[in-house]
Amino acid sequence: MHDIDTVTAATIEKAAERLAGVVTRTPLEPSARLSARVDARVWVKREDLQTVRSYKIRGAYNFIVQLDEPTRELGVVCASAGNHAQGVAYACRRLGANGRVYVPGTTPRQKRERIATLGGPHIEVIVVGETYEDAFAAANEDAQRTGATLVPAFDDVRTVAGQGTVALEVVEQLGFVPDVVVVPVGGGGLLAGVGSWLRERHPGVRIVGVEPAGAACLAAALAAGHPVRLPELDSFVDGAAVREAGAVTYPLIRESGAELTAVAEGAVCTEMLAMYQSDGIIAEPAGALAAAALGTVVDVEPGQTVVCLISGGNNDVSRYSEILERSLMHEGLKHYFLVGFPQEPGALRRFLEQVLGPEDDITRFEYVKRTNREMGPALVGVEIARSSDLPGLLARMDASPLQVERIEPGSPLFHFLL
Repeated sequence: MHDIDTVTAATIEKAAERLAGVVTRTPLEPSARLSARVDARVWVKREDLQTVRSYKIRGAYNFIVQLDEPTRELGVVCASAGNHAQGVAYACRRLGANGRVYVPGTTPRQKRERIATLGGPHIEVIVVGETYEDAFAAANEDAQRTGATLVPAFDDVRTVAGQGTVALEVVEQLGFVPDVVVVPVGGGGLLAGVGSWLRERHPGVRIVGVEPAGAACLAAALAAGHPVRLPELDSFVDGAAVREAGAVTYPLIRESGAELTAVAEGAVCTEMLAMYQSDGIIAEPAGALAAAALGTVVDVEPGQTVVCLISGGNNDVSRYSEILERSLMHEGLKHYFLVGFPQEPGALRRFLEQVLGPEDDITRFEYVKRTNREMGPALVGVEIARSSDLPGLLARMDASPLQVERIEPGSPLFHFLL
């Protein structure tokens, strides 16, 4: 078993030795697009190109490889719907250990199959419940009943030390010390590891952690002085949607002096699309967190050397329609209305001619219900060319004889209809 109770630069450097030849030394690439955005020299650390398409293999392998033989023979278990499970599966296969991965029923089939493929005969994938909490409860019960070891996704010194090896690689690859390192944050394992190594070896580096606005568990912990459970959670940035910061990661991050900020989920979607269209990078939502923050909620000085960590690329392509929708709404280009159309010839034509602008586009049109013989409400989605076109559209709607109700994002009606 391990003999450390905290994370230091030395434990992270020992973890790097264990990981040599096991994990991919992922590229550190200059980003012309991000550099132009902030007038600085921006590099991206491509953990989306890691062995299991995320950095999670680092912590999972560093944890499991340190288990002694009798402990490893009892097996390992974990709960995850994505990257951590894939890291555990790969580590088990590599080390010849047997493991069970508990996933919620909402986990897409392709992810379950990917976990099974990576683990081969060494991994059993067990579907239980509908939420991560259900899966975690089952994994914890399994560990207590069988003596198997529960492999934490972030809240263990061995996991944190493994994740921290990313920082060591960045400095070695760069050949000098960057001015700023921007890190995505879920439960805090990556930020705790990166922050611990930089604070000790290169204390002058500015470290910035970026959380999803709808899952800012670390900010809540820092405000309360201890980890607290978020009452509500937006699970869109699934790789970083954690309800409570770790008891191990929280103090390490607090002591590292890292700054903390949050990015709206819509901004993450806009960055994902830019990465795909401009850079040819397929990032998952959590993988785009750091880059999305740059130049929006994270400002840097001109000419500084900045490193953004792209934490993973396990994105389900079926989500791109939702990603585009969220991005357009965040940019103020997509809007929804309930429009009451009189049941008479020419009503729709008048709406098109008198209300819509020359560059406005109807992207959704469906009758919600017919209330009576005279009036029929319809759900209308309108995409505008520029966010500055909205006041004109709203003014034309107010001036028309039609009954129009705007559906505000975040309202109960919005969530019900969309």
